[in-house]
Amino acid sequence: MTTPAWVLTAAFWVHMAATVAWIGGLLFQAVVLNPVLANSSHVELWEDVLRGMRRRFEPIAWLSLSALVVTGLIQMEASPQYQGFLAITNRWAQAILLKHITIALMVTAAAYQTWFLQPRLERELLLRAKRSGASAPHPETVQGQMRMTRVNLALGLIVLALTAIARTA
Repeated sequence: MTTPAWVLTAAFWVHMAATVAWIGGLLFQAVVLNPVLANSSHVELWEDVLRGMRRRFEPIAWLSLSALVVTGLIQMEASPQYQGFLAITNRWAQAILLKHITIALMVTAAAYQTWFLQPRLERELLLRAKRSGASAPHPETVQGQMRMTRVNLALGLIVLALTAIARTA
């Protein structure tokens, strides 16, 4: 069955928009937000920014991921290069397989940040604020959060490179 042109057009558009939202958000966090927060000793700033970021960016990131999966499957099925599930018979299929492995690593990193690192950082902020009133969160927790954001961004850039390889295969 052939995918209608309008469906494929919509899938490409949504896929690109979701990519921009996810990778752009990671880039902003890694290059702007995390360094600014790391140099601040104001617990109130950390608390407000982290809560706000979780409330605003996490739904966008997870919605983007869902959109990427659905639209990516539509695009893959419509590609003349696609020859079936795990049919790694050409350069396109190799790039797509590596892309999917990298995306799985990104999802794992994002899940670790969402459900382990960020709650730990928020707990530290609350505990330190109650005890001393002005101390920053523990540097190891902050560094872990920043490191995972950079790792996820690097993986996202690898996904973009693998997409370019697939497009030119």
